[in-house]
Amino acid sequence: MSRANILDTSALINWPIDALEGGFVVNSQRSEVERIAPERMLSIEAVRVNWSSPSPKSVQESTIIARNTGDLDGLSETDLHLFALAIELEGHMHTDDYRLQNLCSSVGIRWSSVESEGISEVWNWEIRCRGCGTVAVGSEKTRPASEELGRCVECGSELRSVKKK
Repeated sequence: MSRANILDTSALINWPIDALEGGFVVNSQRSEVERIAPERMLSIEAVRVNWSSPSPKSVQESTIIARNTGDLDGLSETDLHLFALAIELEGHMHTDDYRLQNLCSSVGIRWSSVESEGISEVWNWEIRCRGCGTVAVGSEKTRPASEELGRCVECGSELRSVKKK
């Protein structure tokens, strides 16, 4: 039995349409594709992709794993749901997102990059103050990587996500 192919938005946008056939995606990717490449959505709707939603249990499990690796603060809700679907279906993730690759590697889920080279090692992350170096507690929710992590409670400097030492 072949594993389910979980397709990140980069695959939906960059792969030939027929390569998407039978892949699993989450419903929130519709709005991502419509925002990034609206002309592509009609073609995607013409092939049989499996629009899915992971179970709440899988989302909870993926959240715990992402919190443990420190990746949660850099994931969107769509990313977290794709990872949950990969866990649930024991699938093969196709993604250029380094945080998703990191999560998959950390729990033994197979992954392939879409267009990028991909990661070469697994990293664990922490939230650290740019000013005084204090390690802050990560949030309990996902956030796009472009969103600011907040300010240090000790000195007020900007927080950033850094590789754990």
